[in-house]
Amino acid sequence: MTNFELYNPVNYVFGKGQIAKLNELVPTHTKILLAYGGGSIFKNGIYDQVKTALSGFDIVEFGGIEPNPRYETLMKAVEIIRAEKIGFILAVGGGSVIDGAKFISAAVTYEGDAIEILRKRILFKDTSAVIPFGTVLTLPATGSEMNSGAVVSIEATQEKLTLGGSALFPKFSIVDPTCIESLPKRQLQNGVVDAFTHVMEQYLTYQHDALLQDRLAESILQTLIEIGPKVVEEPTNYKLASNFVWCATMALNGLIQKGVPSDWATHMIGHELTALYEIDHARTLAIIGPNLYKVMFETKKDKLAQYGQRVWNLNGSSTDEIAEKAIEKTIDFLHTMGMKTKLSENAQDIEKTADSIVQRFQERGWLALGEKQNITLDKVREIVEMSY
Repeated sequence: MTNFELYNPVNYVFGKGQIAKLNELVPTHTKILLAYGGGSIFKNGIYDQVKTALSGFDIVEFGGIEPNPRYETLMKAVEIIRAEKIGFILAVGGGSVIDGAKFISAAVTYEGDAIEILRKRILFKDTSAVIPFGTVLTLPATGSEMNSGAVVSIEATQEKLTLGGSALFPKFSIVDPTCIESLPKRQLQNGVVDAFTHVMEQYLTYQHDALLQDRLAESILQTLIEIGPKVVEEPTNYKLASNFVWCATMALNGLIQKGVPSDWATHMIGHELTALYEIDHARTLAIIGPNLYKVMFETKKDKLAQYGQRVWNLNGSSTDEIAEKAIEKTIDFLHTMGMKTKLSENAQDIEKTADSIVQRFQERGWLALGEKQNITLDKVREIVEMSY
């Protein structure tokens, strides 16, 4: 097991009716920016719950944060905070709104051009240099409610880049599983696949000595396989909803990543598909993930076989056979979750996609990806072309 530090200061407030606790969690005598997305919180009653809980607080609202939060939009919120002297951000929404709040938090006091936060992948460690924020989660998927990372798109250049650092953990996150009851099937499908792939990025690497981390990761995968298709059909089932929400948080709150190698190449390539074609994030992962496992089969097959045996109860006469079966079971699960696993099923005019992605990676200096840094640009091209 490799050396690690585990730091997660988020006050995670879970369960039915917990939005009512906002007035205890949000700082008093502080002007608050209420940030949200396209308006679904008005339809499902969450907005009313938030406003009721914060009755008497000084609130400035900022809506319209996109499903893939755009730098250009978020900078408008930054200017509002500066002009209104706002001291706290409350993000009400899914991972995109929460990611947007993290960027806003970092950008308000940043000295220089805020686009550098993304281009230079700056890590923020000084809590005094950011605006504190809390969250009310409405769409489980990204784990952003209990981690310090974020992904933001730059519309002008069609880029999707990351930021983070220990100063960008939420002060608190309220997670009420009943919030998923009104979500469309597509968003629920996306949430399950997003969480599933987050685990795979930290688990499906190579054999190592962190035995507990593997078991934790496998338990999340098994739970998502068990409940994923059901929660899409029965979002009002509290047992299913609560386990789904907790899986999504556990998939990316930092715990299963400690002491182990991790990959993240599927995400890095997938982000480009979203930037180029505006394909849902989870659906890009479903397109890229299985083909990455195939192209990198020789270095991942031992872990693929372990995954096949422990998660899918597969048997076979060799490591290769079990590993190959494991990839096919994964594809089957993605199809069960409503994913179309070919790029051609999700976008048009894709012939130059591989060239575009390789060129973008080359320009950024991303020449080697993956847990062993052995996913070269030639491998990236092969993975993308196999995904057509």
